[in-house]
Amino acid sequence: MPKAFTPKIVTANDLLKGDVIYQTLNGWSRDLKDAEVLTDEAHADLRLIEGSQQVNSVVGVYLADTEVVDGVPTTTHFREAFRAKGPSNYNHGKQEVA
Repeated sequence: MPKAFTPKIVTANDLLKGDVIYQTLNGWSRDLKDAEVLTDEAHADLRLIEGSQQVNSVVGVYLADTEVVDGVPTTTHFREAFRAKGPSNYNHGKQEVA
């Protein structure tokens, strides 16, 4: 029996500002509530490919598991919950020393 598909969102980092962004029906948004929720594997794969082709504006495009609560997508993984809070001082494994 096939495993049920977990809803996904496409997320990335804004290449110019470094903020986490979410793919919407019309582009990208910094607000998770605007994210397009993908409910089947084929659509999720297609949107991931489309997002990955926007190399001039985004980096690190990937699918993230999500739940929809009261019509609004929410993160279901610690990494996404952390990223959704906005930019941090963590710079790819290199903390700045004061």
